[in-house]
Amino acid sequence: MRVSDFDFHLPAENIALRPAEPRDHARLLEVDPVAGALADHTVRDLPGLLKAGDMLVFNDTKVIPARLDGVRHRPGGAGATIEAMLHQRLGPAHWKAFARPGKRLAQGDTIEFGESLNAVVEEKGEGGEVTLRFSLESAALDIAIATIGHIPLPPYIASKRAEDARDRSDYQTIYAKADGAVAAPTAGLHFTPELFDRLDAAGITRHFVTLHVGAGTFLPVKGEELAEHKMHAEFGVISAETAQALNEGKAKGGRLIAVGTTSLRLLESAAAADGIIRPFADETSIFITPGYRFGTADGLMTNFHLPRSTLMMLVSAFAGYDTMKAAYAHAIAGGYRFYSYGDASLLWRAPC
Repeated sequence: MRVSDFDFHLPAENIALRPAEPRDHARLLEVDPVAGALADHTVRDLPGLLKAGDMLVFNDTKVIPARLDGVRHRPGGAGATIEAMLHQRLGPAHWKAFARPGKRLAQGDTIEFGESLNAVVEEKGEGGEVTLRFSLESAALDIAIATIGHIPLPPYIASKRAEDARDRSDYQTIYAKADGAVAAPTAGLHFTPELFDRLDAAGITRHFVTLHVGAGTFLPVKGEELAEHKMHAEFGVISAETAQALNEGKAKGGRLIAVGTTSLRLLESAAAADGIIRPFADETSIFITPGYRFGTADGLMTNFHLPRSTLMMLVSAFAGYDTMKAAYAHAIAGGYRFYSYGDASLLWRAPC
């Protein structure tokens, strides 16, 4: 298949710039590939769409204010305004980042991010990627980033409006715990304490994994052949206790529903050929496209994704290409809201 196979026209009015209020009042499109059925719900209907013994798997990564505005300095040269989007921590003082405009930077340049923080460009890669060595490290660096950084809203929101104070809470799940993401696991944004209570009462269990979502999630797929695309690595963790609970739940007949593509990608990265989920603490750059055979999740709750994106390819692999084309046409015609602050879908896995 080619990248153009995952293209579609999305009217601007379908792009959400703010989340639903309350969060669980967002719409939810249930997609059943076996029955060929599409059903319109809201997220607060979720307990009734699942059954006792089902397991929801959430990504508890926490978004950090990873967009830094700075000025490049070099001996004998004029200053230049630089934006750095942190996307992968390499050590106590080192981060990989996407710099804009990257052509203004060279190895050895210093970037000043306000009075309290600066960084040296140690390496320069492709596509504006740089390795930065900061003047602070560990907790001191974390505090500085939290103080001067900005919430890294996706380009399709940031191009329409400025970041504001609401985004500090809106662009974070209620269960976010582990600092390190530069993009939210957006399917989880729909959950509220009240919805958690109702899921508990219905006998649906919650389990947490961690995948630190990188800025590579915003990058377009370059080229036309799927095989040409390289995913950026992201660090993830599944504890031994969580792996055991999920395997035991599946053995008892419970269904595993990944909340978000990040949870699903991590589960698949940790699964053995027999579908058993192993403890995991490593980077993953798994790229899932149609033809992939899933070994873990029975269902996937996810938002509506960008045309030509790796996430559009993943959901097409999970529920079927033709099924997802029909589902997206239904969602667009029905006024569903797309992308990070938009509505959600509940996809059941297509038979192999």
